[in-house]
Order: sequence, then C-alpha cells, then structure tokens
Amino acid sequence: MAVPLSILDLAQIREGGTARDSFAASVALAQRAEQLGFRRIWYAEHHNMPSIASSATSVLIAHVAAHTQTIRLGAGGIMLPNHAPLTIAEQFGTLETLHPGRIDLGLGRAPGSDQQTMRALRRDPTSADSFPRDVLELQGYLSGESRNPGINATPGKGTNVPLYILGSSLFGAQLAAALGLPYSFASHFAPDALEEAVGIYRRDFQPSAQLEQPYVIAGVNVIAADTTEEAQEQFLDAKRARVSLLIGRGQKFTPQEADTILESPAGRQVLQMATYSAVGTPGEVKDYLDRFAVHADADELIVATQAKNTESWLRSFELLADVSELVPAQR
Repeated sequence: MAVPLSILDLAQIREGGTARDSFAASVALAQRAEQLGFRRIWYAEHHNMPSIASSATSVLIAHVAAHTQTIRLGAGGIMLPNHAPLTIAEQFGTLETLHPGRIDLGLGRAPGSDQQTMRALRRDPTSADSFPRDVLELQGYLSGESRNPGINATPGKGTNVPLYILGSSLFGAQLAAALGLPYSFASHFAPDALEEAVGIYRRDFQPSAQLEQPYVIAGVNVIAADTTEEAQEQFLDAKRARVSLLIGRGQKFTPQEADTILESPAGRQVLQMATYSAVGTPGEVKDYLDRFAVHADADELIVATQAKNTESWLRSFELLADVSELVPAQR
C-alpha cells in the first residue's frame, strides 16, 4: 500500500449483541491491528443511536488504550460544540498523560445526533458558529498557552495532543488550512466534496507549530473477504443496515423491505453515501485503495468496515493487512 492505513472503528452493537460485546470487539480489533501494523484507530462521537456504542468517546479510548501497547488511538471525532473546550482538554490531557505519544484528537462541528438529541445534550443551536474559536481555545489549553488568563487544563497543559480537523464540506478544509492542522475528510459517508475540499486545503495551507506541510486523511469503506461473492453479500448487508440506522432510526426491516427502500430516492441517498467502497478479495481491495489514494490526493487512508458479524469484521482487516505494506509500531 502506497500510503499508511488506519481504522475507523464504528463500535457497532450488532444484532443480538450488547454494548459490552461491542467494547470487547473493539479491544480485540485494536490488539490485532497493533500486531498487523495499522497506524491508528479512531472512534466517533455519536448519540442516541442504538447500534453505535462510542458515545462516551474518551472513555472508550481509555479502555482500549489500557489493553494495547503501541497503536495510536483517538477521536474521529469529538463533536466540539457539544462540549466545553476545557473539558475536552482535561479528558484528552488525561489520556495523553496515561498513554504518552499515543493519543489523537480529531474535531468536528456536527451534533453527532438529531435535533431532539442535540437539545438533550444542552447544545445551543448556534454553537457550531463558535467552532473555530473553540478549536483555538482547546489548542491553547493543550499547548500550555491558555487564551483564558488564569484557566489551565490539569491534566492537559503542555501535553500538545495533536489536533485534526474533520469535515465533509469546504468549511473544514478552509479551517484546517488556516490553522495549519491535519485534515480528515469523511469520504466514507459524504463523498461529494472530496476533491474540491482537499484541493482548497492543500492550496491554502499555512504551516503551524504542529504541522509544516499539509496532511490529508481520507475515509473509505472496505469489505475484504476470501471471495468476491462473499464480500458483495456483506456489502449488501451493510447497505441494508444503513437503511435501518439512517432511515429507520434503528427500526428493523426485512431484507426485502430494505431492498425496496434502497430503490427509493431516500435509499439512493444511502447508496450514494457508499460511493467510495473497496469491496472484494484482498487483491481487489488493494487495487481499489491504491487508485482511491491517488484520486483523493491522500497522505493516509482511514478505513471503515461494516461487516455483519465480528468474525467477518476482524477477518476483513486481516485480509487487508495481508496485501498491504504495514509495519507494526515500535515503542
């Protein structure tokens, strides 16, 4: 593989499983990914979603970090308008203090939820407007140069946890470029603006204390299996699961009902979200990812796999590693 590979663990609660099962699977994946040589694993902040267990993102990172040794772990991302920057600085400063050199902090400005859940989070509808200012405030706490006199993050001050701006639009690209931060584009579910956003980011990038040159991480869906047919079956299951999650808000549909919805305008939007998907045998997946990395002008790829069961999920990453040039991290 021409670029480093990382993992976005969606912390799925699979049918018939529990949140505890999801956490056990996340630990198993992180331990295996560490052995295989994946660069990092990120977890995303979502709320009020019955099939996603990563709502308390920093707590999950702490749990996985305690069961691994070398792999980088982080948030992809924390939805910063849901939180006070000082609180996030303290949480991730604690993580970095406990696991030095292994913690990332990706930041987004979406709610990670619907409007009703946003209100339950006590989030102000206009809070996203202060996202750039909040990023700078958070950065100040972590660097030890607080923008609020007399207010410091303990732990956090001086830990310099690396920040990443997450986005699926031109706004995130412009902000990451202006602040001189790495940029991670969510092309695994929001593919439309990928090329334009990356182009703007690279064109307008301003060097910073954290980063001298632009750095792009692009998201992509991956399902690798021993045969093309098996991978395509898993991919269809994943699309049906997205129908339940995004259209049914957790409501269970039969395969026939899900397929009917996929043929509707709303379903076609679900299919469009999966535009960038590498599906097939390990060789087919590798060929796709090589082409995608060039298309996305990416320095790193972060892959998400939505296999129906934990065994197929872990197997997909193992097969990908078999055909990729991954080197396990050293402490």
